[in-house]
Amino acid sequence: MSEKNPLRMIDVSKKDIVHREAEAEGRIYLKIDTIKAIKEGRVKKGNPLAAAEISCILAVKKTPELIPLCHPIPLTSIDVNFDFEESSLRIWCRVTADYKTGVEMEALTGVTTGLLTVWDMVKYLEKDERGQYPSTSISEVRVIEKRKE
Repeated sequence: MSEKNPLRMIDVSKKDIVHREAEAEGRIYLKIDTIKAIKEGRVKKGNPLAAAEISCILAVKKTPELIPLCHPIPLTSIDVNFDFEESSLRIWCRVTADYKTGVEMEALTGVTTGLLTVWDMVKYLEKDERGQYPSTSISEVRVIEKRKE
């Protein structure tokens, strides 16, 4: 780290408090049999969707503890949704707050943690004979939209 460019939080003290929202999404690609096991409630650890929803919410709330220069934000709501496709599960997270800075990092942190939770719960179904994950991947993590009013 150079003395010319020290790390610091951005000063938002002079910004107005406004309503802010951010939506993020991401996908985990899984074997078709794993998707079927999730839908049929046959995952040994329990319901991956319930666990992913809780982990997503917790991660959103803990974002300033995980991302060093993020501001703690008084959140007003967190919504988590799931969509199955043939070989993937999409997690979508919407975060809202009335504050001086946006909530896109919170939405992204929630989505990625939810995806990791699903992977953890189904990894025994995804491993090949060598203990590797040839068809499992997390991708397409992105901010869909951020708004301020």
